[in-house]
Order: sequence, then C-alpha cells, then structure tokens
Amino acid sequence: MNEDQLAKSYVVTLSCPDRPGIVHAVAGALLVAGCNITDSQQYGSESTGTFFMRVEATTTASQAEVVAALEPVAEAFGMQWNLNPVGRKVRTLLMASKSAHCLNDLLFLQRSGTLPIEVPAIVSNHRDLAGLAEFYGIPFHYIPVTADTKEQAEDQLRKIIAEEGVELTVLARYMQIISDDLCTELTGKAINIHHSFLPSFKGAKPYHQAHARGVKLIGATAHYVTAALDEGPIIEQEVIRVDHARTPEQFVQMGRDVEGRTLAQAVQWHAEHRVLLDGNRTVVFN
Repeated sequence: MNEDQLAKSYVVTLSCPDRPGIVHAVAGALLVAGCNITDSQQYGSESTGTFFMRVEATTTASQAEVVAALEPVAEAFGMQWNLNPVGRKVRTLLMASKSAHCLNDLLFLQRSGTLPIEVPAIVSNHRDLAGLAEFYGIPFHYIPVTADTKEQAEDQLRKIIAEEGVELTVLARYMQIISDDLCTELTGKAINIHHSFLPSFKGAKPYHQAHARGVKLIGATAHYVTAALDEGPIIEQEVIRVDHARTPEQFVQMGRDVEGRTLAQAVQWHAEHRVLLDGNRTVVFN
C-alpha cells in the first residue's frame, strides 16, 4: 500500500440555514468519498435559525476528492464550510506586552505537543519578552505603538500576518487597543483574554481593586476580538473561589493561572475546529 492509499482523517465544519435533510446529505456525500464517520456533532440555533455541524471522518481518498464530494451539498444548502486534516497545526501569531504568563503557557503547550499550533512569530509593543521568545527559538518583532504611530504599527502587523501565513492571532495579554478596521479584518481569527471583573474593575490593578471590594470569585474570559472592546463572542470562561484570607498578590497569581488555562483552552478548541460563530455567540463542540 502506497502513501496515497493510507487512511487520513479530516474534520468538516459547517453552518447554514436550518432545514431538514442536512445531516443525511452530508453523510451521503462523505460516503461517496469513501469516508468512515468517526465523530459527528450538530446543533440547531433557535435564535438565529442556523444549523451547525462538526464531523470527523477517515478515508483513503484525497482531500480534493472529499472537497469535490461535499461541494454540491454545500451549494444546495447554502453552507459556509471548511475541511481540514485532523491534527494540522494552525499557524498562530502570539502578541503580548509585558506580562509573560499567558505567552509562556501557550509556548510551553505548543512545544510539548499538546496544543496543535505552529508559532512563526511573536509581536510585542515592548522589549520585555524578547528573552522568552529567544528561549523558544521564535522570531520576536518589537513594534512600538503610540498615538502617532498606531496606523503604521498595524500595517507592520498586517505585513507579518501576510508574510507568515498566519491563520490565528492570539492577544496573550497584549495591552493595546486594536483599531476597528483591523478587528474587522481579523473577525473569527483573533482571540483575546481578560479577567472576568469587567466592567466592574477597569484600569490598573484590577485584582487589587477586587481584593479591596472583597470579591469571592476570580475568573477569566477568552473571546474573539471585535471592535466592541472586550465584548466579542465568548469561547471559554473559568472561575475559582477566593476568600478574605488571600492577599492582593495571591489574587494576582491565581488570576494569572486562570487566564493562562482559559486562553489555552480557547486556542486549542479553535485550532481543533470546534468553535463556530453564531452571531454574537459561539457554538463550541467539545
């Protein structure tokens, strides 16, 4: 048996207006391509009338043959859809400012093989994290941002995204507001992380503010980037309990741990093609 005849696994993700017959049609098309379905999940959104589906299948057919089998079905049902090899690493640009915890978590998980991403570059508006990038052997791009240079800085970022074939951009505690135009360009292709205190504790030292108010829960939210600051479609959230005995510094450390885990989970689900946009919400197939 030659290499072309070895079974390969693919993941199909799709969304379209909900109507009868979608599952049957997709399964039939995959059968035509000689596929064996190993996992299938679907969801019909009552609020938007949209049907979502994620299917994993194995076949000895080529990716082009599977695409050819699915194209007529996609056209008939008005689908937005993608086909990707299972396990293919998503080219991911990481952006951070001075805090290293989220960036380090992602780089460690990527290197250990548990996060299916490939990181061609790291971008920062400060030089603080250059040593971390060097440790992992990843090119570091220092792009300072001021009110006068913001437009040029974003053009540099666009150039890196294009030249490196970036499919996903992750703001791993990147403390700069991205312009509405760039947010629009990155719709569904950029993930941000922030603490879950918003909008209650804005500005500097949010964990210290929360400690002063005696909060009992610390959490984080990972979401897609939109022009509405910190209000994009939510991918993942996590909370942990705290109490009066914790110091502000412990709040900060615990918060960093939650932020790192939450962002890594969101990136993993995106890279595994488990997240589909449903208006201002997401559908996440676990």
